[in-house]
Amino acid sequence: MTLVETEAVFLRAARGEPVPHTPVWFMRQAGRYMAEYRALREKYTLLQMCAEPELAAEVTLQPIRRFDMDAAILFSDILLPLVPMGLDLEFTAGDGPVIGNPIRSAADVAALEPVEVREDLGHVLEAIRIVRRELDGKVPLIGFAGAPFTIASYAIEGRSSRNFLETKKMMYGAPKLWHTVMEKLTDTVAAYLGAQIEAGAQAVQVFDSWVGTLGPDDYHTFVFPYMKRLFGELARYDVPTIHFGVGTSSLLDLIRDAGGDVIGLDWRVRLDEAWEVVGDRGVQGNLDPVALFAPRDELRRRVLDILDRAAGRPGHIFNLGHGILPGTPVEQVESVVELVHAYRPEERS
Repeated sequence: MTLVETEAVFLRAARGEPVPHTPVWFMRQAGRYMAEYRALREKYTLLQMCAEPELAAEVTLQPIRRFDMDAAILFSDILLPLVPMGLDLEFTAGDGPVIGNPIRSAADVAALEPVEVREDLGHVLEAIRIVRRELDGKVPLIGFAGAPFTIASYAIEGRSSRNFLETKKMMYGAPKLWHTVMEKLTDTVAAYLGAQIEAGAQAVQVFDSWVGTLGPDDYHTFVFPYMKRLFGELARYDVPTIHFGVGTSSLLDLIRDAGGDVIGLDWRVRLDEAWEVVGDRGVQGNLDPVALFAPRDELRRRVLDILDRAAGRPGHIFNLGHGILPGTPVEQVESVVELVHAYRPEERS
């Protein structure tokens, strides 16, 4: 297979076109489960690695050198746009991202600075340009950003949350303020993803990792209009878009209508049943990340079950239902990639 044909597999699947094999890539495929990444993390903080284009590019390329993935995804973090907005972001051991000055009041929201994407996040765009040169057509590069709701929830809570108390207090008690936050973040995310595409990203994924905390009515009122606008603005760029969320089984029809060429599915839904809801969109997923710790036979059974449910239908991209976990055995990742590539639905009947 030529380099051009290899590159096309992921992109063709994302557009719902027939492909010679199911493409596979993993969220957080560059990360702490790889010795190469851990070696760099001993020398640099996560924010340093994100801020230095050469380091971000190196981490992006590590899994492509190690595995036969069908796409690379840029190494970055969904919260980077909050820094030029004036929020104090740091990553702490055990707690993950922590924001020292969360937004809780009208004054806090008014103080948010507008983001000049090409200036404030130019290091991300330069990392994209470096990766594209280094990949040299081997596989396509996926850019990404956090969805407005997920970024807002971090900005308001100040850290990860179980019940999103402060976020929902603003939504329910100060809806005008909430909508102002979402307007600002939607503008920023749309500009950020557009700049990534112009820098060379060949597809983009929007991570709404925490939106599963909402019920359908709240999603429709407080999130849907902004996701609809975001994907509407991305439509002018002729690249595939992926709309990803976690815990979204009750929201799939709304997520479908909000936009995205491909809808990400977590492991809490059966792929074929969720695809019935998604309809004519592609789907991405949906292996439980913990399955990568299972005995090899059990892992194989679960991978084949997902592939059998997709049954070779155009538009399926194999992935996890969320990111690879630290400590995941590298050989398990390699095994899944090989199994997905070898799968042929006609041989399973």
